[in-house]
Amino acid sequence: MERIIYTNGLIYTLDASHPIVEAVVAEDGRIVDVGSHEEMILQWARKGTKVVDLQGKMATPGLMDSHLHLSGVAFYFLDLDLTGVKSKREMIEKIKEKAQTVPPGKWLMGMGWDENLFDDGRIPTIEELDQVTPHCPIFLKRVCHHAFLVNSKALEMCQIHPAKEPPLGGTIVLDPDTKKPTGLLLESASQLITDHIPEKTYDELKNALDQAMKLAMKKGLTSVHTNDPIYLGGLEQTYRLYDELINQERKGLRCNLLIDYPYLEQLKERGMHAGYGNEKLQIGAIKIFADGAFGRRTALLSEAYHDAPGHFGEAMHDKDALLEMITNSRAHQMPIAVHTIGDQALENVLDILDQVPKANYRDRLIHVSLIRNELIQRLADPSRVADIQPRFVVGDFPWIIDRVGEHRVPSLYAWKSLLSSGVLCAGGSDAPVEPLDPLLGIHSAVTRRAPGDQHEGWNEKEKITLFEAVKLFTVGSAYATNEERVKGTLSRGKFADMTVYSNDLFSLEDPDELLHTKVEMTIIDGEVQDVLDKKKQQI
Repeated sequence: MERIIYTNGLIYTLDASHPIVEAVVAEDGRIVDVGSHEEMILQWARKGTKVVDLQGKMATPGLMDSHLHLSGVAFYFLDLDLTGVKSKREMIEKIKEKAQTVPPGKWLMGMGWDENLFDDGRIPTIEELDQVTPHCPIFLKRVCHHAFLVNSKALEMCQIHPAKEPPLGGTIVLDPDTKKPTGLLLESASQLITDHIPEKTYDELKNALDQAMKLAMKKGLTSVHTNDPIYLGGLEQTYRLYDELINQERKGLRCNLLIDYPYLEQLKERGMHAGYGNEKLQIGAIKIFADGAFGRRTALLSEAYHDAPGHFGEAMHDKDALLEMITNSRAHQMPIAVHTIGDQALENVLDILDQVPKANYRDRLIHVSLIRNELIQRLADPSRVADIQPRFVVGDFPWIIDRVGEHRVPSLYAWKSLLSSGVLCAGGSDAPVEPLDPLLGIHSAVTRRAPGDQHEGWNEKEKITLFEAVKLFTVGSAYATNEERVKGTLSRGKFADMTVYSNDLFSLEDPDELLHTKVEMTIIDGEVQDVLDKKKQQI
């Protein structure tokens, strides 16, 4: 690779030994020097060196997303997108329009619906779905991917009836009067449907995944930690897809793959382990679900739901099964990445982690949405990372107050408390559950409100500073995969990954200006990625 000097910039390195520099010198994908414009040009601008003028633009270490599903983002390029739909009527109209393009008997797939955005909070009935899709089965994922809607055609094709026993942790919701399925399935009950849906072709998946990776880089991301095997046809096919795109076709984005627990044995058979791969593509942790989500009251709580007395949520696995899964992962020296939204789910996992040996890589507790103070102290361990998603505040408030009650609101998304207690925190989006845009995540972390809202923020004492928010998506995400020696700061010897912005984030008078800030360059391995407007790349 050629030597490149990125200079005349306002470059925040996040490295305390040289916090702000004007120039970064990259060679063979690594940073070889940083400093002033004059000094770097004098020392490094020899024949054959490329000099890129940043024209005073701000740059940081490359942004990273610590938890998302690129496969889910990819499916938005293939299926019906119901994100942001504001009413049941609008949702039905979109389904009807899409159905007109689907041949009889073929599946209509969609995702992104959220009844909390609807004016009356009511989802389509199975009768309403049948009316607009009489000829084709449908499967529509809620935005959280923990609830699903189907029509009668889908129930018929998959032989689902009122007496059908769902998989452990799943629910087929029945009408209380007729005792017939309403078309709503929760959690693992979706497997009764997905087992019958024809898989996308390899080329369809690869093309869509390619588009998702380009979108990630367009948003300024240089690395992502992504969980996909369940959605991309298993471990073998998932790794093949990423290997072809990243290592063979040189698509640029660095990817760390979370592997779902059911594929642990295949991982062993292939000789794969945490850190397996190279600088661009690596195997990460074993992904496990401990509970569900707040939307359908399947997140596991230590105290009953405020709006459903006597109901505590759902454990995806009992404690013995959870212990066995974590123990088996440890036998292969694998760290775990556990979905824990409710405080009881988090406590259950921490109880087990206190019993088992540590792995060579950090364990990750994903989401930690509701957390009691005593659990925060147990998370403050250098072998553990709280993998948080700031945009959840936008998606969950204000309706979540009804779920947990006013008295537990101070324990929701307690990011300031986590950081103040020394908990290692990484920042992600959980896309496609929330938008694949780290600047939106940073905005949420700082304001704790939706774009356009004017209030002081939900549970405002847990706001963090803009500097802390940027560190979530840089330094913190590097710690999540034990890559702090090569990522997270712009330091000599680390990867030459940078994100360049239209505004100086740390000088913004109003955090809402983040919403108008653009990514000007995404630089990976010292090279500008060809995903932005051409005119923007020529600054």
